[in-house]
Amino acid sequence: MINIVDRKAGPTISKYIYGHFAEHLGRCIYDGLYVGTDSTIPNKNGMRTDVVEALKNIRIPVLRWPGGCFADEYHWKDGIGETSTRKKIVNTHWGGVTETNHFGTHEFFELIDQLGCDAYINGNVGSGTVQEMQEWVEYMTMAGESPMSEYRRENGREEPWTVKFFGVGNESWGCGGNMRPQYYADLYRRYQTYVRQYDKEKIYKIACGPNVDDYQWMEEVMKSAAPFMDGISLHHYALTGAWEEKGSALNFDEKYWWSLIKSAEKMDELITKHSTIMDTYDPEKRVGLIIDEWGSWLAVEPGTNPGFLYQQNTIRDAMVAAVTLNIFHKHAERVQMANIAQTVNVLQAMLLTEGSALVKTPSYHVFDLYQVHQDAQRVESYGDTIDNMSYTVSKEGDVLNLSICNYALEGDQALHFQLESLIKGVPSSRYIQGAEMDSHNDFDHPQEIIIRSFSDYAIEGNNLTLTIPAKAVLTIQLELMDLK
Repeated sequence: MINIVDRKAGPTISKYIYGHFAEHLGRCIYDGLYVGTDSTIPNKNGMRTDVVEALKNIRIPVLRWPGGCFADEYHWKDGIGETSTRKKIVNTHWGGVTETNHFGTHEFFELIDQLGCDAYINGNVGSGTVQEMQEWVEYMTMAGESPMSEYRRENGREEPWTVKFFGVGNESWGCGGNMRPQYYADLYRRYQTYVRQYDKEKIYKIACGPNVDDYQWMEEVMKSAAPFMDGISLHHYALTGAWEEKGSALNFDEKYWWSLIKSAEKMDELITKHSTIMDTYDPEKRVGLIIDEWGSWLAVEPGTNPGFLYQQNTIRDAMVAAVTLNIFHKHAERVQMANIAQTVNVLQAMLLTEGSALVKTPSYHVFDLYQVHQDAQRVESYGDTIDNMSYTVSKEGDVLNLSICNYALEGDQALHFQLESLIKGVPSSRYIQGAEMDSHNDFDHPQEIIIRSFSDYAIEGNNLTLTIPAKAVLTIQLELMDLK
């Protein structure tokens, strides 16, 4: 029996935990989000209509851009003005291909506007200057008269945009400059000073945090720079083995099912330990932990450019998504945003595209099932622990949201929940399930895994019994009876 304490609401599960990430990498931007106005693929001002509508359907709250490693070699002035005259560069991090810079600041905010979400801009510390960063912020957010706001108007945009989040560098411990934490902390203090506040809405400043379990990095940066930041990032990818042993997304051995999920579960340990360090320098939990890169990192599909990181997405990735989101909910007091990598055609993508065709992945469907938790209040529970199961509970008004992941490879699992309140009804009950370990959607079979109605449950008073099949993710909503 699992007891749900539904009459005592906990912290809010920030909608930004359901954020996404779009880097100039492979076919994420070009052919994925952006096809240009001359494309025969249906688009609005160059943005793929089907992709935009799919992301709106899962209520995308925030999009991070332009990287990733690409951010620290991105010079924003290369991506404004007439597209035909924009400077071309070589994308040295991702495939050595030519970057046309046709998708730049104006295009990004056009996409943000169509999606109806907030913007997370990642600034260039690795190869950029303080002046360049300051001018970009001025260009984007200054409403009055200034050199950069006039420059923006010359390029066709009268009103400023709103930058909700701004990252000062990315992976500065690695591709963003191979820095030591003490050095980066001083650079962060300097650079963030010039992320000026031109708009009435405060820019949420994010420092570059550690890679996985680099606790020294967290210690040094928090010690030196905590008062100057609103958030600090953490990156962790789920792997099937060691970093250099990333396994295949398809046709894998059973051991790789378990190793990938175990790697995803490590997120709990990482957040716990990093939060403990943060508590020393920020006991009020003002500074948010921002997991702005997470997800499965597997081998690329055979025959594709290794630098494009294109991988198939299976029911196993859906398990990773559900398990990880449940962990974020558990740490809602500290985790204020997360961004799965990446939105389209790269790593653990929500969507795959090929020409005019689009496929929604199992991971997309998890985000669909879980969107009910956005800005809901976490609800505590206690009781039995069950092998190969992960679940989370939230509440909004008189509706309780219960999401469960059964990552066992075989066998249905009966679960018994006892609530404090009587259950009045079930507004919604939906799930996805995979027949095989690598069940997936592709362009020939785009609906192998879809969300279906779930009915294998029983309610009696304040008790809920349900039986969830193996390799499945479920969300059931319970309307509670007001006893006042």
